[in-house]
Amino acid sequence: MSRNTAFFFDELSLWHSAGLHALTLPVGGWVQPPTAAGHAESPETKRRLKSLLDVSGLSRQLQVRGAAPASEDDLLRVHTPGYLQRFKALSDAGGGELGQHAPIGPGSYEIARLSAGLAMAAVDAVLAGEVDNAYSLSRPPGHHCLADGAMGFCFLANIAIAIEAAQARRGLGKVAVIDWDVHHGNGTQAIFEERADVLTISLHQDGCFPPGYSGEEDRGRGAGLGANINIPLPPGSGHDAYIHAMERIVVPALERFEPELIIVACGYDANAVDPLARMLLHSDSFRTMTRLVREAAERLCQGRLVLVHEGGYSEAYVPFCGLATIEELAGIRTAVVDPMLEFVRLQQPNEAVTAFQREVVERMQLAL
Repeated sequence: MSRNTAFFFDELSLWHSAGLHALTLPVGGWVQPPTAAGHAESPETKRRLKSLLDVSGLSRQLQVRGAAPASEDDLLRVHTPGYLQRFKALSDAGGGELGQHAPIGPGSYEIARLSAGLAMAAVDAVLAGEVDNAYSLSRPPGHHCLADGAMGFCFLANIAIAIEAAQARRGLGKVAVIDWDVHHGNGTQAIFEERADVLTISLHQDGCFPPGYSGEEDRGRGAGLGANINIPLPPGSGHDAYIHAMERIVVPALERFEPELIIVACGYDANAVDPLARMLLHSDSFRTMTRLVREAAERLCQGRLVLVHEGGYSEAYVPFCGLATIEELAGIRTAVVDPMLEFVRLQQPNEAVTAFQREVVERMQLAL
């Protein structure tokens, strides 16, 4: 059954520049200049995803929309004035390193405001009942950004800004944030860790980023104790581990929490060929995870579901993972065939490793 799905996008979001890097290393010394995209967080993964939506015909079956940038008041619900002043000043000066692995270029402040605005508009359209669900192709991403500092290619906390705006303007109550980006959603966790009205769940590669972080014991603080769940999966985890974690931990947690809205921090860097991680997901993994969350949203919160784009650094493969996700959101299958699907399926862990991965998930489930 097809659904009324909105897709929020703006070409300007692809004009954010991370400067001259080779993958994540600043050029200089022993690091040679790149020959192609340069920095891992280049616009090409997002541009190629949007292009595949267009040439497949899926774009014509979505509500493709733009949005206004987030206002200063919107940003100040989450971020400190001092941080925003530093960000704008460095952006106006032509760019530089704003935080840990957080390089910016000229105009990045305004583009980041637009990225947050796209997420806000996606949430608002769903809450207003204009669409069944929505996808925001936000760039730069946001889930590592802290209230007072940039980190990991993230400069504004897009999802947190969207949640706070919806609560201020629409009286939104409880919200669940599921982060399946391969890196830990540390910014979202930090912003909401003392809040009981926002459930934060992160599935991530154990120890990947922030470097060495696992987080299994971090359950929130104060009033938010119990409203934060981390699911650190071993490097090499594949489709079965993620789906088992979704079915055994994520969906039951959503059912206990009973949110009014579900937001997914939708990174694709757990795919099997991503340069910044070592997981083994394929396009059908993202399709299946989206289906599980969509079905939970239909049971729990009238289908209110928003996906906000985060990481994913394989220019060749992110478009197929993103297309599968958005097809599932919209209830539409295009004629596109993932040319890497069978190859990645052949790389999945063997039975012994799969059994070990399930044991890891079951242990975490019992500890909740």
